Amino acid sequence: MMTRILTRLFWSVITLLGTAVLTFLLTNLMPGDVARVIAGSKASPEVIQAIHAKYHLDDPAWKRLGFYLGQVARGDLGRSYVTDQEVSEAIRIRFPATAALCATAIVIWMLLAVPLGVLTAKYRGTWFDRTVLVLGTIGLSLPAFWLARMLQYWLSYKLGWFPVAGFRSFRHLLLPALALAILAIGYYARLIHTNMVEALDSPAIRAARARGLSEFSILFKHALRNALIPVITVLGMDVAALLGGVLFVENVFALPGIGTLAVQSVFNLDVPMIMGTVLFSAVLVVSANLLVDALYRWIDPRIKQAT
Repeated sequence: MMTRILTRLFWSVITLLGTAVLTFLLTNLMPGDVARVIAGSKASPEVIQAIHAKYHLDDPAWKRLGFYLGQVARGDLGRSYVTDQEVSEAIRIRFPATAALCATAIVIWMLLAVPLGVLTAKYRGTWFDRTVLVLGTIGLSLPAFWLARMLQYWLSYKLGWFPVAGFRSFRHLLLPALALAILAIGYYARLIHTNMVEALDSPAIRAARARGLSEFSILFKHALRNALIPVITVLGMDVAALLGGVLFVENVFALPGIGTLAVQSVFNLDVPMIMGTVLFSAVLVVSANLLVDALYRWIDPRIKQAT
């Protein structure tokens, strides 16, 4: 077991290192002079040269990469070119809003996807099953930005059920979280449906029915527990996709989260902030995958016994 943990940690570090290197290379290939962004278009050549010297912009790429990796190893993500704020501090301030939004979205879509997946498996082949399939496919195909705009217009502007934008209370998270949840409910319902069908046809479930267990207990206790194992795997990997959707949804609803920070940093050509937000997102994804690996052993004890 210890060998498995160390192996996972090793590959997690390699993944983060690769992300840091790739992000550095991509951001340094962007067109435009960072010094002009910092000093303004009317800055004198002397000021531009001083900024180049301050941030080592004229050094070879390999040298700047080594300096950046050394900073990251010390936990220093640098300072913003635009605001001169520490990148780690900017992320720390904005992370709670993003975390609350993502957590609320996951709770909403799982609360809806689990019963839908279970019921469509029980009543597979019926009109209910086919209707959920069609609606789920449509929801999965919707662009996050467009869906967020439509929900904001109809449910906020027109009906006034939710706040239009900003983040002053939990109510401000409900509509953005619903926008993210709609994109995933159908997919997860079908994923649970597929695994539930297989679980319901297994000898263990037939034996449970023979023992006279209630249908609710069979569906939501025995079959669902086995069906959730691959679902948790996908959920861990979908953290990255969720963060990608957050970029658009946060901007539509003016939420002060990491997604909004990342978009602003791209428009401002704020290289340290871009690299910091991408690397922090990678840390979240890697951590989510490690958590999924631990949850495996809680859901299915056979995995623990095998290792």
